[in-house]
Amino acid sequence: MVELITEFEPRLHRRYQQLVMEHLSPAQKIAAGLRALPDQGSAFASTQAAWRFYANERVTQQELIRPILEYAQQAVQAECKQYALCLHDWSPLYYGKHNGKQDRIQLGKKKALGYELQTSLVISDQNGNPLAPLSHSLFSSRGINSTRTASLLPDTPQIDEVGEAFATTDGMNFSVPIVHIIDRGGDSIFHYRQWQTQKALWIVRADKVQNVEWRGEKILLRDVPAKVQFRFRRKVKIKGIKARQYVAETEVTITRAARPHRRQNGEPVPRRTITGEAVRMRLIVSQVRDKEGRVLSEWLLYSNLESEVAAQQIALWYYWRWRIESYFKLMKSAGQNLEQWQQETPHALLKRLIVASMACVVVWQIARAKGEEAEEFRRVLIRLSGRQMKWGVSYTYPALLAGLWSLLAMLDVLQHYEVNGLRQMAKLFLSDYTRFDKG
Repeated sequence: MVELITEFEPRLHRRYQQLVMEHLSPAQKIAAGLRALPDQGSAFASTQAAWRFYANERVTQQELIRPILEYAQQAVQAECKQYALCLHDWSPLYYGKHNGKQDRIQLGKKKALGYELQTSLVISDQNGNPLAPLSHSLFSSRGINSTRTASLLPDTPQIDEVGEAFATTDGMNFSVPIVHIIDRGGDSIFHYRQWQTQKALWIVRADKVQNVEWRGEKILLRDVPAKVQFRFRRKVKIKGIKARQYVAETEVTITRAARPHRRQNGEPVPRRTITGEAVRMRLIVSQVRDKEGRVLSEWLLYSNLESEVAAQQIALWYYWRWRIESYFKLMKSAGQNLEQWQQETPHALLKRLIVASMACVVVWQIARAKGEEAEEFRRVLIRLSGRQMKWGVSYTYPALLAGLWSLLAMLDVLQHYEVNGLRQMAKLFLSDYTRFDKG
């Protein structure tokens, strides 16, 4: 595990490491607090110590995420060949019944109360394996708490915050260039022009109802796939159905003016028209078809990557975008139960989120480790987790989380008790449940 920065006193170092280990245990909805390791006096003592840590003003979010960023540098160098893929996405955090959280905002059409989380996650360009989260931003009624700065940022549209994440991650001086990957929420001509000025590289899922210029004529983007030639690329599965992926590529130009969303004092302001230079991009169309040729899924992707990166590679990289959805699932429902955390401020919540992210980084490292010893270690963790795996699946991240916490707890117990003594206690107190006498 990467050490916490050395500027902190040893007590805070120990508390940080302890919290990371406690987050290696998947939480439960009815008990979403930390699970204390056996050497601690009580779960209450552990929770109280954690509360003080997250409220400690000397522990900033920038200091907490620094070990993750240092590790990300090493992981990118080891796991990425041509590019580091940075996935950007946002996820609502629902806290409808958490009345202690006074600065919640309304989320979605149902206007449920909570916060909006925006995350940037770097993955490998070779296999899509998650490596580390590079930034988090938490939107509340008071502004944006971000790992980029200690100051509370003013409320801005989410896509603007993504642009700030672009600039931050591009400035991290990784060993390879970064390619930013975003869903349809990132389809904005205003931001394409901005990112182009920043010399950023991107893959964005396009909105089909927009107009583009194609081969000298203006056309709706959704009409382009019927006019281009597809080539079979690979066999795939979609929702358990065997299918085939076809990919086509062409070039489009966007010349329209931008009308970006803006806010002032938390309220939207009238949109204004902003003209700019034409933006020429590659358009990659990916279709997944069944054996009868019916289209089951279609993606239209914009990218400014050079032609040396094949269209089918870009389509595959976008397919790996679901890794960030899996990360949100791990944090919210399959491991950490983020939406049940009791921290009352976004500032404290963000700190705990960073610590939990380090626990995820540890598990991802275990998951992608190679060699017989690594495989055996994963089998041990799955056995300790007590979870059943689906046929053909050797592990899941939540199961590794559970198994690793059990292993840490077991090792801690062995520091205080001899193996023979534990066996004697088990024989004394569990003999009625393990006896298999005849008759």
